[in-house]
Amino acid sequence: MRTGLDGKIVLITGGAQGIGRATALGFAREGARLCLIDIDINALNEAELELRALGVKVSIAQADLSTAEGVKSGVDAALKSYNGQVDVLVNNVGAGKVRTFDELSDEDWDFTMNLNFMSYVRTCRYLLPVLRNREKAVIINNASDLARQPEPVPIDYSASKAAVLALTKGLARAEAPKIRVNAVAPGPVWTPFWTKEGGFADTMGKFHGMAPKDAVEHELSLRHLPLNRLGQPDEVANVIVFMASDLASFVTSAVWGVDGGSIRSLI
Repeated sequence: MRTGLDGKIVLITGGAQGIGRATALGFAREGARLCLIDIDINALNEAELELRALGVKVSIAQADLSTAEGVKSGVDAALKSYNGQVDVLVNNVGAGKVRTFDELSDEDWDFTMNLNFMSYVRTCRYLLPVLRNREKAVIINNASDLARQPEPVPIDYSASKAAVLALTKGLARAEAPKIRVNAVAPGPVWTPFWTKEGGFADTMGKFHGMAPKDAVEHELSLRHLPLNRLGQPDEVANVIVFMASDLASFVTSAVWGVDGGSIRSLI
C-alpha cells in the first residue's frame, strides 16, 4: 500500500532513542526526510549514522525541550537544512519516574509538565504557521495508556499525558480540515525510558523494594496485560507512521492505544 510519505519532512522530538528512534527508522523506510531533536548528542549521532545508512536525508539538533528557548533553538537548528519547512510533527519527548504523590515537589511537577506537556504545546505553537501552509500536514502526539487509566504512581506522568490528550483533541478541531492531529497511547514499552539509570524500571524497583526486572514483572502482573509482555518500540512506531500517512486520511482527533490490551474501558 502507498503511504504517500515519500519526500515528506518529518520532525521527531526525543528522536534519538526508543520509540522516537524506531519511528524515525519507520519513516525512513517510507522515503521521508528526517529531523531529530534530542538532549543526548551521542544517541543523536548514532541515530543519524543509522538513518544515513538507509540512504535518507537527516538533520539532528541537540536541545533541552523542557524550556521555551530549547524548543525554539532545537526546532530552528533541526529544520535549517529544510528552510524551516516541515510536513509531519511527532511530539515524542518525555520522561518519568515512579514516585508517590507525597514525594512530588512543585519542582518535580514543573519539570514533568514542562517536558512532557509544554514541549508539545510550544512545538505545536511554533510550527503551526508552517504546517498550515503544507499539503496533508499531520501532528502525532505520543501520550500513554496512563493518560486514560491512571495508576497511583507515577501520578505526575499520568497528569501530563492526560493533558497531551486534551491538547490533541482541541487542536484536531481547531486545525481541521487542513491539519490532522492524533495521538498514540502506548502501554509499557521496553525502551531506555524504562531501562536507563533512574528510569521507570530503576525507580519502580525502589518503590516495590525489588530488583528492577522483578519490579517490572510484578507491575505487569498487577496490570493484567492480555498480551502478557512489554511492547517493542517498533510496534508503536508502525502505528505512528500509519497515522501520519495517506492510509489514515480520514483519521483525526483519535487516540490509538498500543498497549497490549491494558485499557479495559469501552472507549
